[in-house]
Order: sequence, then structure tokens, then C-alpha cells
Amino acid sequence: MNDYVLFTDSSADLSQQLVEELGVEVLPLCFTMGDKTYRNWPDNREMDPEEFYRMLREGAMATTSAVNVGDYTEALTPFLETGKDVLVLAFSSGLSATCNSARIAAQELNEQYPQQRVRVVDTLCASLGQGLLVWHAAKLKQAGKSLDEVGDWAEENKLRLCHWFTVSDLHFLKRGGRISPATAVLGTMLSIKPVMHVDDEGHLIKVGTARGRGASLKALVDHMAETADDPGNQVVFISHGGCLEDAQKVAEDVKARFGTKEVVINYVGPVIGAHSGPGTVALFFLGSKR
Repeated sequence: MNDYVLFTDSSADLSQQLVEELGVEVLPLCFTMGDKTYRNWPDNREMDPEEFYRMLREGAMATTSAVNVGDYTEALTPFLETGKDVLVLAFSSGLSATCNSARIAAQELNEQYPQQRVRVVDTLCASLGQGLLVWHAAKLKQAGKSLDEVGDWAEENKLRLCHWFTVSDLHFLKRGGRISPATAVLGTMLSIKPVMHVDDEGHLIKVGTARGRGASLKALVDHMAETADDPGNQVVFISHGGCLEDAQKVAEDVKARFGTKEVVINYVGPVIGAHSGPGTVALFFLGSKR
């Protein structure tokens, strides 16, 4: 049995510290602002997230594009050439074509390197939801589980990875077609905030609203109360779009209500943040269902 590498992409929004602790490899996705394209590295070497959200707040536009097959082939080949297999935990196929590119690259590489294997799992996750699934997979790998044992666990448990989030500025959801222009205008006037999640097909859907920022943040934790499995004894991830204080409020609420000991906070990276905007707060945990 070959040694293997756990591989994901930067839409998982893992910090550089976590990437190093977990021993995972990350393919940086790209985003464009103005006439310049940046790669979203975990260490934010090409753009600091605070700068990214400052520019969005000042009216800059950001766009993203999916990884192509060649990007994945180039990234995975060096591991195969050293005799290692690769397990890829990819960005949700419900939100991007990135996973499909990974699958095509895997098929080609498996033919080119018949002694090695590339296996792709469509996580149906995004942001630190994907990151949390990678975290659990990495812990299993560190415990000595094989590529297939980890891959099978990810397939069997990915629909237990709950994503709940809210946004501050409805303009970005309107631009992405997630809400109608009329809903965006009315919601802004009345300070109505959407509460959304990622469904079993990996799509982003609206499931409710809350009046005001405080109520929308509380709603995230209320949803956690409904489905979380043993919330006091699991690791919970929270991501934010340049609004650390709000993320910390959610973390404090989670700890106070459930006795959760470990909560990890990081930015919503530019690849996701281009579509959700500044002021996004997202809560991720394992539950009985999404």
C-alpha cells in the first residue's frame, strides 16, 4: 500500500497554521479584482483578507473562476512521481466546476500512473465547512487510516457537515442571483438578514430571515441546537468576512450554550467572499443531518 497525500483547494479557507498542523496540501484558487488576478494561498501571500474586504466595501468588484484540468494535473503529478497516492477533497460540485476538473484530472493521471491512485471526493461543502471535513479526514490519516478508509469516511459523513451562515450586505447575494433585486432592496430597508445553508446537493439556499444583525447571528446557533451531534465534544469552525467581532460573538454563544471547548475562527477567503461579501458569518459543525 502506497503512502498518500491529503489534498484540497483553497475554498476550504484553512489557515496556514492549520494546513501545517494537518499536513495537507492546498491548491490555491484564483480571484480577480480590477485587471489583476490573484491566487488565494492559505498564507494570504498575494492579498491580505482585510485588504480584500476593505476594497469590497469601497466598491471594488471581485470575480472568480473554476480550476481547470491542467491546474489539477500539474499540482498532483509531483506526488505521483514520488510514488505517493492522492486523496482529493474538492470544493462542492453544487457551487463550482472545480470538482469536475479534479475528477477528469484523476482519471487521466490514474491511466498515466497505473501504480498510483488519485481518488476524488466531492465534499458538497464550502468555506470552513469543507475545511472542517478536511480537518476530520486529516485526523483520521494521522491516526493511521488508509486512503480508502479516510475517503469512505468523508463520503459517508459529508452530509453531516452542517453549514449555516448570514450576510450583512445583500448586494452580493443579489449580484450572484441568490436573491431577487426587490428582496435585496426591501431587506436592506427593513434590516432583514437572510439565514442560509448549503443543502445535500451542495447548493447555497435561503431557509429563513431574521430582523437585525444580532438576531441573524443568534439564528445560526439556534440551528446548531437543532441538529448538532454532541456539540460540547466536537470542534466547531466559524468563518467571517472581515467581521471578527461578530464571529467571536457566535463563538462565545456556542461555548456558553453547548459547552464546546474548541472553536476555530478564520476568514471567509476571497474565492467564497467574492460572492458572499463583507460581513458574512458562517458556522460549521457535525450534525445528524444538514
